[in-house]
This record gives sequence, structure tokens and C-alpha cells, in this order.
Amino acid sequence: MRFNVTIDRDEDGVWIVECPSIPGCVSQGETKEKALENIHDAIAACLQVRAERGLPLTIETHQVEVMA
Repeated sequence: MRFNVTIDRDEDGVWIVECPSIPGCVSQGETKEKALENIHDAIAACLQVRAERGLPLTIETHQVEVMA
């Protein structure tokens, strides 16, 4: 499966990666590469927990265009 993730840095310079289609699925790393590596494990763990609890594996996400 392929998932879109968001990547950002916090105020301390730590890279934060989140998978918007899996509620609560977040990871981090000291480098962008490490954070992206860590999100793989987080996604697998989140999917396993959601399956065990009988929850939908993912939620629907959409892109919208906003004029700013």
C-alpha cells in the first residue's frame, strides 16, 4: 500500500511525519530521512491496531483548492 505523508519541522528542529489517512499515525526523527524511515513502522503498527479493533484501516482524504 502507498500512503501520502506530510513532513514538517518543529521548533526544536525535529522532523515530524504524519499520515493523514490514518488517524493518529505520527512519527519523528532527527533527520528527514530518519523520520521517513520511522513512519513506515508507525504506519504498519497503526494498521495492525486498527485491524485488531475492527476499525476502518484508513479514512477518506481529499484535496481541495482554496484561493488565498
